[in-house]
Amino acid sequence: MAVLRSLILVLLAATLGIAQDTAKPSDPATVPPAGATGNSSATAKPKAATSPAIAKLPDSAASATPATLSQEQIRDLIRQCAENDLKNDKMLRDYTYTERQEMHHLNGKGEVKSTETETSEVMEIYGEQVQKLVAKNDKPLSAKDAQKEDEKIQKLIDKHKNESDGDRKKRLEKEEKDREEERQFVREVADAYNFKFIGTETLNGRDNYVIDGDPKPGYQPVHKEAKILPKVRFRAWIDRADSQVAKLDVECIDTVSFGLFLARLHKGSRVILEQVRVNDEVWLQQHVAVKVDVRVALLKDYNVDVDVSDRDYKKFRSDSKIVGVGELPSQ
Repeated sequence: MAVLRSLILVLLAATLGIAQDTAKPSDPATVPPAGATGNSSATAKPKAATSPAIAKLPDSAASATPATLSQEQIRDLIRQCAENDLKNDKMLRDYTYTERQEMHHLNGKGEVKSTETETSEVMEIYGEQVQKLVAKNDKPLSAKDAQKEDEKIQKLIDKHKNESDGDRKKRLEKEEKDREEERQFVREVADAYNFKFIGTETLNGRDNYVIDGDPKPGYQPVHKEAKILPKVRFRAWIDRADSQVAKLDVECIDTVSFGLFLARLHKGSRVILEQVRVNDEVWLQQHVAVKVDVRVALLKDYNVDVDVSDRDYKKFRSDSKIVGVGELPSQ
């Protein structure tokens, strides 16, 4: 799933202490809560709609003894969720929202010794997602720092306003290349895992399929980014009506290395994602909790937990409305 790729990259950023916008637990009863979820005034109850490729569970099926989905049915469902996630990402460009990131620094005993927060307004400008910092440690920025943020946004707007036809073509080609890489990753997720249908569970009053994904033994990744797949497992809660990921719990089961400097994600690193339906048209991120295994963190000096909450989603066409900082949306 595209969302799985995104969450793993977030997990990497968190272990490096760079909070940005990513587990099958050994025992579902021991899964810690993902934390308090934010509220979205834009949420609405969706119309019922199931993917024709997925067998609908009998309404009488109890969560303890549900009907079974076959491996192929689950793979079809995973592929459908992945395609829907790519559509969500595209529709996100029409929205602004507020994001609050909270980073907990741990001491030698694994206890929280300090907490830092950053609150940003997030928007899309000419296809590029931009974060405008508005508060640190829950206090508004100083006038000087706020001006710097405005200047950063204005600089980006001016850059795109003055973009040549050639530069625009290169940018759009790069965006299409990125989307194709997402599609390739998505297809490989469905092939790289053995899936297990756990049952059904209600989240926020909605029925969900609960599915575990474990890497296939001996699987050899085809695409470059897919090399992480044999080293992570997950549990997914998939909305039955919409074929959308409502919740995802991802865990590293082996060390994962990234990039030129071989940044590492160690065994036990974990992320829990929750999504919410907005405006009866799209599913968007509501909450992400990054959990670094304290035993590993203390040995490897990756001593942070990160909590990200998104709220106040508002429809906004940045490509047609933004012409200057004075017209940026205010929360």
